[in-house]
Amino acid sequence: MNRGESFDTIEFSKGTYQSLMTKEEATAKAKKDLASRLGLDDSQIADSVSDTDFPDMALGAAAAGEMSGQMITRGWKIELKANGQSYEYRADKNQLRLFKFKGKNFKI
Repeated sequence: MNRGESFDTIEFSKGTYQSLMTKEEATAKAKKDLASRLGLDDSQIADSVSDTDFPDMALGAAAAGEMSGQMITRGWKIELKANGQSYEYRADKNQLRLFKFKGKNFKI
């Protein structure tokens, strides 16, 4: 790899590849998930995204019974609005989570 280059995939020991998620991909995935949960078209959902540091590797949104590494994790806070309500997703390059939807956190 030349200086200044970066990879957008990671190689696992079995030779399979997984793309790392971008901010735009995380936002699109969050909108699609929320649209499915609410029975809406994703074009009916407004979004706002900001860079954020989360308190742990579960992005401060661990699912019930989930353990998480305690290290600050850089990611994105994705705020979505639909039908007059606000919803929060949290993401980094590896994961997407729905924060406190009907009182629970979900790993998408």
